[in-house]
This record gives sequence, C-alpha cells and structure tokens, in this order.
Amino acid sequence: MIKSTPLKLVSLASAGLLLAACGDDAAQNGEDASIGDQLDYTITGIEPGAGITETTEQALNAYDNLSDWELETSSTAGMMGQIDSAIANEEPLVVTGWTPHYKFEMYDLKFLEDPEGVYGDSEFVHTMSRIGFEEDMPEAYAILENFSWEVDDMQQIMLDAQDMEFDEAASDWIEENRDLTDSWVEGIDEVDGQSIELGSFPWDSERASSQVISQILEEHGFDVTVSNVDPSILFQALAQGEVDATVAPWLPTTQGAYLEQYGDDIVDMGVNMEGTVIGLVVPAYMDIDSIEDLTGDTD
Repeated sequence: MIKSTPLKLVSLASAGLLLAACGDDAAQNGEDASIGDQLDYTITGIEPGAGITETTEQALNAYDNLSDWELETSSTAGMMGQIDSAIANEEPLVVTGWTPHYKFEMYDLKFLEDPEGVYGDSEFVHTMSRIGFEEDMPEAYAILENFSWEVDDMQQIMLDAQDMEFDEAASDWIEENRDLTDSWVEGIDEVDGQSIELGSFPWDSERASSQVISQILEEHGFDVTVSNVDPSILFQALAQGEVDATVAPWLPTTQGAYLEQYGDDIVDMGVNMEGTVIGLVVPAYMDIDSIEDLTGDTD
C-alpha cells in the first residue's frame, strides 16, 4: 500500500456562512442588488498556500474594479460545498477554479475572461526531481520521464474518486489504460524494493496523479512513499534533496515563483500534462463573462 504523510490543512468556518450572508444582503438590497453586494465583495478561495490563492491576490491588485473585493481562503472541500449550495439555490458565487477538476463534470460552470492576463494562458504540469536522482535511481527516473497523460484522464479519476478511494479510482483507470501505462515502463528493468519518496500537494488533482504514478512504480518493484505538503515546502524539499521527485508542479503561473527561487537546485524533467487552466469561476447562469464585470453594476 502506498504510504502518505498526514495532511495538515487550514480550516475555515462553516462553508455555508458566506452564502447565508449573501442571501441576507440580497434580501436587504432587493433583486437588483449588484453581484458585489450580494456576495459582500468576497471571492471564495481554497487553501492559503495554493498557487491560485497567491495569483488571485495579484488579480485583486491588478483590476481596479476589484479594489473593494477580498479573497476568503477556505479548503477545496469547503469551496465545493459552497458551489453545491449556490447552484441548488441559483445564487451568485465567485470561486477560484482550475481544470482538471471534477466540479466541471458535476456542474455547469465557466471561467471569467482575464483581460489583464493575471492568470496566464494554459498551464503545464511538470515532473521534477532532486539533483542526483537520475544517477541514484535510473529506472525510476526513466519511468517518471516517460509519464505523460491528458486532462480528461486526471479529471476522470477525480470524478470516480467521489464514490471510492483515490487508490481504487487510480487502479481502475490504470487497468482501463494499459496501453498507455505500459508505454511508460517499456524496456525499463524492474527493481527489488528500492525506496522512493514522491512529493505532492494535498489537492484532488495531485492525489490523482500521485496515485497513478505511485502504483505504476510499485508494479515495477519500488517501495513508494507520497508526502502531501504545501508547494513552498515541496520545492524546498526537492532543492535540499529531501524528496526524490514530483509530478505535481503547475507552471508557468501557479508555482512559477517557487521555481524562480529554487530552480537552480531542481531538475525539471519536462511536461507531463498540457492544457490546464486557472482563474475565477462562476456558475454558467450568472450573466457575466469577464473579471471586469465584477463591479457594482446590477446583475
């Protein structure tokens, strides 16, 4: 069984408090209350350490119309609870969002256009390792270098994992995609119990990727440990050689600052996924299309 270190998340007050407050504001201000008034000028985020959290703080400064808005950090689970409640009542909501994520399979959502380009274009997920990893574990390095898949693959595991454990969802996906996973290990010798520590982030997208690559490595004879930590800690651990490798970093925007800080002491093994996106997300029924629409105008 793949071992994971305990996950420490920053907790937030009840996920329903914001929507309750939004409902009160809407009632006080009438049906024509602005989106900002209805939401108390609050964007719902996820964990404070997430790259999208830092990027959204930059967006608040980059857009003049967001000067009165605040980002309320939460957790991914808390954000999902608020999406579920808002859509059930067809209420407005603005959240930090990214693909791949199963919320886009469950709900009709849309990204707001980003004219200032704060969130960047499409993101790429990279595989990285500590310096010396290729020499120490050439077989693991080769497998990780071959690891490459699609947004839909990750999103399918994330969706399936809502009804089962992530390791089971990853195992099912592997069995259904043997042609692909076999290509990652083709011609690479098996090992006998060599230990390897992978770093990852405590979010569903990275739970999916770490479970898949961990199970492939275990099938090839490795004893795998996965450490789920904050991005800043992971990059530092890679730079200091405390973690062997990761398939989790999103670049160039989401974790780009950490790569600038630690990149000289980390091996970037290349892209394992293309076409990921980050930004501000709203329910599709909201009559806005751009971040610039988040003003005091009526909805």
